[in-house]
Amino acid sequence: MLINATHINLFHVCRRELWLHYHGIRMEFNSELVADGKLLGETSYPERAEKYVELQLGNIKIDFYDARNKIVHEIKRSDKVDYAHIAQVKYYLYRLHLAGIEGATGILEYPTLRQREQVLLNEEDMKSIQDWEREIESICMNDKCPSTIHAKICKACSYYDFCYIEEEE
Repeated sequence: MLINATHINLFHVCRRELWLHYHGIRMEFNSELVADGKLLGETSYPERAEKYVELQLGNIKIDFYDARNKIVHEIKRSDKVDYAHIAQVKYYLYRLHLAGIEGATGILEYPTLRQREQVLLNEEDMKSIQDWEREIESICMNDKCPSTIHAKICKACSYYDFCYIEEEE
């Protein structure tokens, strides 16, 4: 299984969505939040396209990489699932490390909140990431879809109708 940063992010948000996404069941096309997030990423820092490169490392793509300073820039709309965002950036840093790029750091940016957070990778993170990869593979290779998580974030999820179609209000 080729694990990417989306899998890492979903693993920390909702294992059901991870499984559905992996199995090709995609609902993002009908989500205004997803569209808003893409627009935010494209318009928040228009000068980025000139200063930074898009970096492809195997099956992952880093949208904004400052090669000169070895900094991954990741833009997010909201900090509601902050740990999933941090995990995603750590995964980028991990993959850079595996590619021989030492000492890279990350900056997680929330333009609408006017917040930035530095993200670093350490040895303990690398061990955790290897555990995440094993768990992600186990979840995705399972024949059975994980249960709904019944969390606050579900109501804003593009999979909400899919997950709760038989649920009573």
